[in-house]
Amino acid sequence: MVTIRPETAADIPARELLLDRAFGKARRRKTSERLREGRVPADGLAFTAVDGKGRLVGTVRLWNVIAGSAGPALLLGPVAVDARHQNKGIGKSLMAHAINTARVLGHGAILLVGDAPYYSRFGFDGGLTRSLHLPGPVERARFLGLELEQGALDGAEGLVSAAGVAAAPAEAVVAA
Repeated sequence: MVTIRPETAADIPARELLLDRAFGKARRRKTSERLREGRVPADGLAFTAVDGKGRLVGTVRLWNVIAGSAGPALLLGPVAVDARHQNKGIGKSLMAHAINTARVLGHGAILLVGDAPYYSRFGFDGGLTRSLHLPGPVERARFLGLELEQGALDGAEGLVSAAGVAAAPAEAVVAA
């Protein structure tokens, strides 16, 4: 049995190890990382999946960004599930939980860079980000958006930039 709960400070070492295993050390050089570095996740939007023994087996976090002319939005990622626990619906549960919580908290849109066939099942669409761009290289087909409020990304254009709360120096090191 897996439980999804808010991330705690005690989760950080296991989360970082999971992300390194899932994405490699090069994960810190990705364009999306430019929007996360030096920031803390959006309030109430960092989640951990733990197994019946309390071991971290999955993670997802959302970050405050400005989606060009559309204004405030969220950036989802990274989402990861431990290799031994994949194909059990944990990633799907983490995504659904994150999206639903963001909607309940009143956020209008979520952006991400990821596999379009996977994320389209949650409603993410590359057409919503057509006129937005990120602060670095990204495969255009992987830059996706989801409107939590109808029209939240209508006419959105311009640079996606970081927003939200800056991390304290110690938090910035482990927030990636």
